This record gives sequence, structure tokens and C-alpha cells, in this order.
Amino acid sequence: MDFFDVLTLIGGLALFLYGMSVMGDGLEQCAGDRLKTILERLTSNPLAGFLTGLGVTAVIQSSSATTVMVVGFVNSGIMTLRQAINIIMGANVGTTVTAWILSLSGIESDSFFVQLLKPSSFTPILALIGVIFYVFLKDGKHRDVGTILLGFAVLITGMETMSGAVSGLKDVPEFTNILLLFSNPILGVLVGALLTAIIQSSSASVGILQALSVTGAVTVGSAIPIIMGQNIGTTVTALISSIGANRNARRAALVHLYFNIIGTVVCLTVYLAADAIFQFSWTDLPVNQAGIAIIHTVFNVACTLIMLPLASLLEKLAYLTVPEEPVQEQQPLLDERLMVTPSVALSQCKRVSVDMAVQTREACEKAFALVETWNDNSAEMIQQTEADLDAFEDALGSYLVKLSGKSLSIGDSLELNLLLHTAGDFERISDHAMSMLLSCRTLHQNDRPFSEDARRELRVVSDAVLEVLDLAIQAFNLTDLETAGRVEPLEQNVDRLCGKLRERHIMRLREGVCSQRQGLIFTDLLSDLSRISDHCSNIAVCIIENRNASYDTHRYLYEVKTQDSRYREMYQEYAEKYRLNRETKV
Repeated sequence: MDFFDVLTLIGGLALFLYGMSVMGDGLEQCAGDRLKTILERLTSNPLAGFLTGLGVTAVIQSSSATTVMVVGFVNSGIMTLRQAINIIMGANVGTTVTAWILSLSGIESDSFFVQLLKPSSFTPILALIGVIFYVFLKDGKHRDVGTILLGFAVLITGMETMSGAVSGLKDVPEFTNILLLFSNPILGVLVGALLTAIIQSSSASVGILQALSVTGAVTVGSAIPIIMGQNIGTTVTALISSIGANRNARRAALVHLYFNIIGTVVCLTVYLAADAIFQFSWTDLPVNQAGIAIIHTVFNVACTLIMLPLASLLEKLAYLTVPEEPVQEQQPLLDERLMVTPSVALSQCKRVSVDMAVQTREACEKAFALVETWNDNSAEMIQQTEADLDAFEDALGSYLVKLSGKSLSIGDSLELNLLLHTAGDFERISDHAMSMLLSCRTLHQNDRPFSEDARRELRVVSDAVLEVLDLAIQAFNLTDLETAGRVEPLEQNVDRLCGKLRERHIMRLREGVCSQRQGLIFTDLLSDLSRISDHCSNIAVCIIENRNASYDTHRYLYEVKTQDSRYREMYQEYAEKYRLNRETKV
């Protein structure tokens, strides 16, 4: 092996690692909403949690990424430590899929059909298809599939390049002697752990070991401890991600470490004891790529079988390492660790936005009730909600801006755009609830409440505003275009109602029927109600236009009001539902 072979080896390793990263990103984006759905089905059932971790890791081809996501979920308070343990165990088994894919390159046969199974045979075709999908097809899903195929092609090319570069080492006695050192269990575990910790991917380090196996110098006895060490090394990513996280998140990262350390100690002890007793003859035999995949799978499955019934003990060990504090830690609103999987991070943003919407609705309902009866508890709740939603909007906006710099699918990009546009509207609605609170406080401090007629007709407008708010929140939560389409006809009726009440108010001022102070408060309340419904209209139009990837709001509103017969029907329906029957006296 000369200097140029070393350069070829470095180039092959670079292609291999890059291909694995690209393929993983493509798989993640292609999974999209399905990945979010899988991870959101959080359950305390051990088997279901195990299968969830296995399935997600098999999809994104990275147990480290799955574990980091789990740490983020635990840190955000949407997953318990017990649920995390089951998923982490499943992730360890799911990561073995990569080794089996890579083992296909070691197929040896003169049969034409068997040779077709070798990645080097079909990779050029996949690469061509990937280029066509990625370059010429603009649809997001096709581009994601193209990314996966190109990533796989680069991955296999890198694997083949590495294997070719090191193949000459089989005739170098010094290299063989170095690998024989790894037959020492402790040294083998340390080397495997160190290599994986450096590249932060057990799948990649197993692939490197498979590439080295073509030299024939990697024996079963040296491969076993190295593979065990690789499982320990992969925990470094989660441990790093838990720095600065809350105690439960740190416990989840430690569970991953303890699981692999205990599994390695138990399995290695059993293996060495059995070898000492039975003197296995196969430990000095060379192992091929398929053999490494088998060892990797058997070890991870064995660890899981041993540790799955002991999940409660792992949990207790994590609590002993990171004990509770008297003061309860505050859960973060959004966890940047989830950005390792943008679709999952976006799902968490949607949760926060829906929570904002629900709190906004509660604040508005209490503000409307203050018109008739003052309540200190309701006033305090509205003030707290307004302050909370200010913080929510700032945190959510900053998080979404950071998330926009990640690699997003077209669907996720549209979702992110919707969240950016609507967060401000929900926060502004809470501002108007606060404004109504201040108006109501002034009204009741003067001890001159509105007349029964005024309160009755304000109730009509308030009921209409609450319904339009409910429609907007439902449409936002479910991305329901039909419900979103009902918002604008009702919003126009709110404007109609507010306009009529303002006209009557002006007449009463001219006639001297109401005081100027009461009239100003009445007008301010109408302005707040009208503005709340306007923000609901903004949300609904954004949902509709975002789905169509079009943001010409004025054009949409003009067309729907002048050309849509369904709009006119709904407008009349709401006009009948919310009617002002008599003159209002303030």
C-alpha cells in the first residue's frame, strides 16, 4: 500500500461518510409527516416503544439521531424517561440495518443474477435515476427520492473505494499484526468506542470495519470487541446533546450510555467465559462483511433481550446518577436538539402555536365576560396570558428562523411559513383581549355600566367573534381548508355588526343620550372586537393561500367576495344567526 493508496482511502472514507449523511437526510425528508406521526405516538408499552425506536432508526439510518431526538423530547417534557428507555433500546437494533445493506457489496458468485445483487452492479442505475429525479423533476417528493438514491450511490462508491484501497494490505504482515492486537478484548472495545466517538456514527464505523474485512486480516475474535466498543462510542452524540438540558434529558442520555456499557460487559464476559471453556476454533478465522453484520445484529439483539426487562433498573440508575432537586426545573418551550430532525422540530413548533391559540381563546372569552361583570381572577389570567404569549411569539419566531436554515422538504417549508405568519396574529389577539380588560376596568371603576340593551348587543358581537376565533383555531390546528373558508363570511358580519353599533353610537352622542366617557369605552370595545376578527381572517386566508403556495391576500379576498356563491350563502347564514333587533341605549 503506497502513498496514493492512502489518498484513495481518505477519499473513499470521505465519500462514504458524506453519502451516509446525504442518504439519511433524504430518508428523513421523504419520511416527513410519517416520521412525525411515529414519534408522536408516545406510549409506555415497552414493546411499542421498542418498535418505534427500531422503525425510526431504520428509516433515518442513525441511532445517534434518534437518541438525540429522544433527549430533545424528554427535555421538552413531551416524553417520559421510561418511554425514552424503550425507544433507545429499539434504536440500537434499528441501526443494524445499515450493516446488512453494506454487506451486499461482499457477495461472491459467478452467477449473473447473484452478481446483480451487488451494489456495485445496480448503483450506477440508481445514481442515474437519482440525478434525473433531483435535477429534472421539481416535485419535492421526487427530489427527496433522488437525494436518497444519490446518497446511496455515493455511500457504496465510497465503500468500494475504501475496500479497493486497503485490499493490498492483506499481504502486509505489519497490518495483520496490528489487527491481531484488537483481539485483546479491552483494547478492541476501546478502539471501537474511540473511532465511533470521533465520527459519531456506529453505522459508519461498522462500515469502515466491513471495508477493512476485505483484507482478510479482521478475525471474528477481533471484530467482536470492536463492534461492542462501537456501540459504546455512539452514545457520545447523545451525551453531548444533553449538555445544558434539564435533568430528565441528561438521564435519558445516561440511559443510552448505561444500556450499552452494561450490555457490552455482560455479553463480552459471557463470550470470553464460553471461549475459555469451549475453546472456540472460529475466533481466529477471518470474517467477511456479512459476518460483521451478523455479529453486530446478534450483539444488539442480545443486549436488548437482556436489558428490556430491566428498564426500571436503568431508570433507577439514571436517577441515582442525576438525583432530583427540591426546586422543579422549568421545561423549555422549544428544544434546539430537535432540529437534528427538522420535521419533528416543526411538529413541536405546531404544538406551541396551537397552545398559543387555545390560551388566546380563553383570554378573549374572559375579556368578553368582563364587560358585564368585573372579576379580578379573570383580569389576572388575561394579563398573565398576554405576557406569556409575548414570550411565546419571540421564542417561536427565533426558533423558526433558525429552523428555516435547515434542509426542509417543500411540505415542511410551507408549514414553517404558515407558523411564522400566524404566530403574530395569535399574539395580537391576546393584545386586544388585554385592551378590552383595560376598557372594562375603566368602565366598572366609574360605576356606570352599560345598559342591558347595550350589553345584549355587545353579546351578539362577542358571540360572533368567539365563533370566528373558534373556526380560525380549528382550521389552523387541523389545516382544514373548508373550515378556513367559513371564517371570512363571519368576519365580514362582525364588521357589519360593529359598523351598525358605531352608527347608532354617533346618533346617541348627537342626541345626548349617552355620556362621552361611556361612548369612548363602547367604541374602543367595538374596535377590539373588530380587530380580533380581522386577525382571524388573516389566519384563515394564510392557511388557504399557504396550501396553494400563493400569498396574494388581496386578490384572494376580492375573488372570494365577488365570485364565490358559497361565500354569499355563508354570509347570509351568519347574518341571520347574528342579528341586531333593537336600538341600543348606552
